[in-house]
Amino acid sequence: MKKQYTRITTNSLVEMKKGGEKISMITAYDYTLARIINQTNIDIVLVGDSASNVMAGHETTLPITLDQMIYHASAVVRAIKRSLIVVDLPFGTYQSNPEKALESAIRIMKESGAHAVKLEGGEEITKSITKIIKAGIPVMGHLGLTPQSIYKFGTYSVRAKEKMEADKLLEDAKLLEELGCFGIVLEKIPTNLAGKVTQSLNIPVIGIGAGKKVDGQVLVLQDMLGMNKEFNPRFLRRYLDLETTISGAVEQYSKDVKNNDFPNEEESY
Repeated sequence: MKKQYTRITTNSLVEMKKGGEKISMITAYDYTLARIINQTNIDIVLVGDSASNVMAGHETTLPITLDQMIYHASAVVRAIKRSLIVVDLPFGTYQSNPEKALESAIRIMKESGAHAVKLEGGEEITKSITKIIKAGIPVMGHLGLTPQSIYKFGTYSVRAKEKMEADKLLEDAKLLEELGCFGIVLEKIPTNLAGKVTQSLNIPVIGIGAGKKVDGQVLVLQDMLGMNKEFNPRFLRRYLDLETTISGAVEQYSKDVKNNDFPNEEESY
């Protein structure tokens, strides 16, 4: 019988991995949708820097600022009662030096009330990860396709298909566990490599475009709800078509207003 958790912690996730229970993770950036997520059994809520794309319409995750991430995280924290809330450290807030990384993580924890932070990268950000963890702040790693490095990669295609990059990814994953990370996100890498990484670690591994041999999955909420039909990666499963539903509702409202059908007598005082 699976253990019932009233509140998900980093320790809960390790227990779930040991027990073979898959971990569910979803993004959220605002209070309204986070409040709906709170009615479900989602284990982890990620306030991702993907808010740069989803909420602000930027082409990449790079423009979003630390202040903006804190704003989004604060709204989510006010709605979520059960899930572990992880917040991305945005580009430029941790790569340059460990002191800045710690200051950025502290601001997120103090000003938003979130439970953990997520950083992209492996060996190259060792000092920043160590500094943050030593301060008592839980850290989740992120390897594979790391969107903050998109201009370095030059493409959003699958990473680590070649042996050299795959070996480096596995080494980085093991290093992140040694440094004290409580979990890792693997993005857009081959299924078998993701499975190998997962089996090599005691901490949970969450995949997005990494197949089913990992400990759990994460998707962007607006993507899986069908609110953006222009985004069609292979790994995305759409559970609704809200773009059509919402546009249809707004169009009907506009017609009702123009036809003087809204409001009617029952909707008036």
